Amino acid sequence: MAEVIQVTDETFEEVVLNAERPVIVDFWATWCGPCAMVAPELERIAKKYAGVIDVVKLDVDANPGVSQALQIMNLPTVAFFRPGQQPMAVIGARSAEQFEASFGLSQYATGKS
Repeated sequence: MAEVIQVTDETFEEVVLNAERPVIVDFWATWCGPCAMVAPELERIAKKYAGVIDVVKLDVDANPGVSQALQIMNLPTVAFFRPGQQPMAVIGARSAEQFEASFGLSQYATGKS
């Protein structure tokens, strides 16, 4: 069963940018109320797409380098990184189904629910 893992400024390039499969990144902060609402939704996605899409979290306060480089100005920001393509991002709290629709995740479905 997949779980959401923490990434840092130091591990972001290896885990996200150099990943062989798609990665969803949750840019969050401890003080952000809507970020807490997003976390369980992304855990659902991590379980549903285990082995196909990785889901990671980056605390922007503890790791300002990546969020500044990517110009993350609002939280929560959830970004979808696909190898060889520009990342897509949505801002604000959404349900797992809304994230799936925004990022077109149905093409990655494996038949698990």
